Amino acid sequence: MIHKEDNMARKGKNKEIISTTSRLVRWFFSILLLIFTSITIFVLLSTLLNSFKTKTNILNDTFGWPQAFSLDSYVEIFTKDKFGKYFFNSIILTGCGTTGCVLLAALTAFGIARYEFKGKPFLTSYFLFGMMFPIQVSVLPLFIILKKLSLLNKLPGMILVYASGISLSVYIFQKFFRTVPTALDESARLDGASELRIFAQIILPLCKPVISTVALITAVGEWNDFYMPMVLLGGKNVRTLPLAIYNYLNEFIKYMNVSFAAVMITLVPIIVIYFLFSNQLVEGITGGAVKG
Repeated sequence: MIHKEDNMARKGKNKEIISTTSRLVRWFFSILLLIFTSITIFVLLSTLLNSFKTKTNILNDTFGWPQAFSLDSYVEIFTKDKFGKYFFNSIILTGCGTTGCVLLAALTAFGIARYEFKGKPFLTSYFLFGMMFPIQVSVLPLFIILKKLSLLNKLPGMILVYASGISLSVYIFQKFFRTVPTALDESARLDGASELRIFAQIILPLCKPVISTVALITAVGEWNDFYMPMVLLGGKNVRTLPLAIYNYLNEFIKYMNVSFAAVMITLVPIIVIYFLFSNQLVEGITGGAVKG
């Protein structure tokens, strides 16, 4: 009886220690998250306010309120430079690259998840290892291939590069397709549906949350990409927003106010897209799965 009471007392103390430790860990990460969020909001707010200031105002009061709100920086960036062209280039690259990547990844993942064929383990491993290699490894081969195809320094060539980066997307789609009952496919085949029709009319409508997740992750990565366009897009007419901002920052004293305006213009589409598709993003990350 005494031993039982001792064991119960020890268990109670252990639970109390574990509970205290869990609370401390939660508090620690909550404080870290609060600090990180505060810094992010401060940087964004400072950038926004500085985009409405003159150069003199920025130098005299970098983190303060504008003396007078001015849109001169935004007017200058679109009238005295080809920023509108750079914005259009980024829209085309991101839109076409993301669409191509999502479609190609969905078709590839559907084939891997649904069919048995020779070389399937190798193909699965290929996409898995593709996520582990840094993008810098592929730059030289891509440079040579695009040059041979006369697509170097051209938007179509860059779109092909973005559309072919499907390793992560294939992995996400593949995990989802395995949760979709194969009975749906079999029922459709009995009704005479082709494989393409099964994919387009039955499978795709079920994976809208996953499509939104993959599209958002891909679009953000392509919109903010600096390294690949720097290597594969050398011409000024095909320059993207990150390359334009980099050029402004190289001459920051000269383009101080314009640099802040350029950063804000670049951030707005990503923020808007995130808030529009935030619900689908959460569903896709947590499974977005078929019930039943």
